[in-house]
Formats: sequence, C-alpha cells, structure tokens
Amino acid sequence: MSGVEAFRPVAVTRRGGLPECWHLGAVSVVAADGTQVASLGDPGIATFARSAAKPFQAVAMLGLGLDSWGLDESDLALVCASHSGRPEHTARAAQLLARGGLGEESLRCGAHRPLDDEAARALDAAGVLPGALHNNCSGKHAGMLLACLAAGLDPSTYLQADHPLQRRALEEVATFAGLEPAALGVGVDGCGVPAFHLPLAALARCYAALEDPGARGSSPERMRAARRVRRAMTAAPEIVSGRGRFTTRLMEVTGGRVLGKEGAQGVYAVSLPEPARGVAVKIADGTGTCRDAVVLEVLRQLDSLTRRELEALEDLRAPTLRNWVGAEVGDVVVDFRLATA
Repeated sequence: MSGVEAFRPVAVTRRGGLPECWHLGAVSVVAADGTQVASLGDPGIATFARSAAKPFQAVAMLGLGLDSWGLDESDLALVCASHSGRPEHTARAAQLLARGGLGEESLRCGAHRPLDDEAARALDAAGVLPGALHNNCSGKHAGMLLACLAAGLDPSTYLQADHPLQRRALEEVATFAGLEPAALGVGVDGCGVPAFHLPLAALARCYAALEDPGARGSSPERMRAARRVRRAMTAAPEIVSGRGRFTTRLMEVTGGRVLGKEGAQGVYAVSLPEPARGVAVKIADGTGTCRDAVVLEVLRQLDSLTRRELEALEDLRAPTLRNWVGAEVGDVVVDFRLATA
C-alpha cells in the first residue's frame, strides 16, 4: 500500500467533548535483526525520515573525522539536534563553527524563529531578527562543515546531493536500514540538505541498530560511531531538543534508557533496549497535534515505560487544547491497538 489505505485511525481531537479532527497513522516496531515484532497499518509505507535521520548523518560525519575537532558529548548532541534556538544552543553552534575558523555566514540552512517561545520573545524584545544559528538544524550544519574540513572536502558545496559527505550520509542511512543505497529516495529537507525517503520499517530498523549496532554485522568503526552518537544524545537531552519539549522530556524521564528523535511532518523514531528494538511512527497528515501522545501509547503497549515514567509524561499522553487566552477548550484522545507478530 502506498496511499492513505496504509494508515489506521490513531487519535481524535475533540473540542468541548465533541470530535473535530480524526488522525491516521502507521507504526513499525522491529528487532535489531529486522524482524517485525509489532505494527499498525502498513509498516512498508515509505516516507521521508527528515530530522529522524540526524543520528545516522552524524555517524557519517564521525567517519569523515568530525571527532578530530575534539567534540564533547554536548557538541555531538547538537550535531544530532533539532534544537529550540535557545542561547545555549546557538552559542554552542557558534563555538563549533569557530573551531574551524568559520562564522554564521558559512551556514546554508537558512533562518527561522527559535522553536522556544521564550527565546523568540527575547529576540523580538531586542529588535533582533533570527539568524541561521537559530535554525533548529544549525548544529548539524556546523558538524557537516567541520567534517568537510577534517576530510579535505569542499565545504562550500556541502548541501549538494553528490557531495562526498552527502553520499556518505546516504550510504550510512541505507546500511543501518538494511537497504541498498539505490533503494532510498532523495529529496531536499527544510534546511537544504538531502532528505531520505524509506519504508517506515526500515527507519525503525535504523533505530534498532542504533541500540545494537553489532546485530547488523557492522564494521567496528560504524559500531563505535553509533554507540558514540547514542551516548551523546542520551547524555545531553536538553541539547538534542529543548526545555519542555517531548524528545528532551522522554530521554530525561527515562534516564537515557529510551532514545527518541523527532522528524518533521509527523515522524518520530525511538530506540529501545533489552531487547534492542526500533520504533518508527508516521502521522499521515503530518500534524504534530497527536504525534507525541501516539508515541507514548506505543511505548505503553510495548511495556517500555514504567508507571512512574508514564505518570511523569501524563500531560503529553493526554494533551489539552487551549485557545488564545489560555482557556482549555479541547483534548486529544488516542485510541489504537498494535498488532503483534
């Protein structure tokens, strides 16, 4: 299935207790060897991984010598981040660029308002327009530029799909997914770099392999890089996303046992231990209204969160809708059942 028939109902948005929007989604849960262990809808439906590909793009950068710049765990976490544009994010991105003698003008990701409301208001109050450092992908782009410098590659063309860095990133995503590189579709992401199109089950397999890279028969270099990426992301969850956001809270509440990473347009992926499994979720219409609640319900059904952890994330499991004056006017109700293999 390649269209809407690949998806199943996952949630309803209600206003005043009455249904207003119906959301469809698909879920894939795979073991480290690629075995499908649970699903909803068609796990073969293909979509763009978007920012959920960042950990594997970081593996490619490490393979080209990114670590020669002496990155600590928070630095590498920023390379994997879809950050909030807070000062701690922008300052670290600027520091990464400075290591290579570069400035903000070297970034080709474009500018947008910080995802963090407080940071956005601070810019407004100061009469300052957001710059490329505020882009949620600025850490990834800074890492790509440093990787190019480390490998002796042209940094001025790093966005192009045929650049050696981007070819290496495509190969890494394909390897973790258990696919041939030619099987991946390629588009352009919001920040300008290549975006990878692959089956939901293949994205889930990437995240299972991130938890247990040895299960894929990976090279020692790839295994070390994958473990380094996972360790960095779970050690600095506030850098990977931002204060109060789902990804940060999920990794903080679980003490890094669970790794999560968002992608644009309703994509989310999770890496789970003991046993190693990967989870990939796609909300069909790309809305973020129910995505986090759906992910938490998947993890609940997989018994991957403790009661204490579920309670700590309760506000995200059953989100409320508020109007412009802050009054509660609706809610999101998640309702689906995973099919197990």
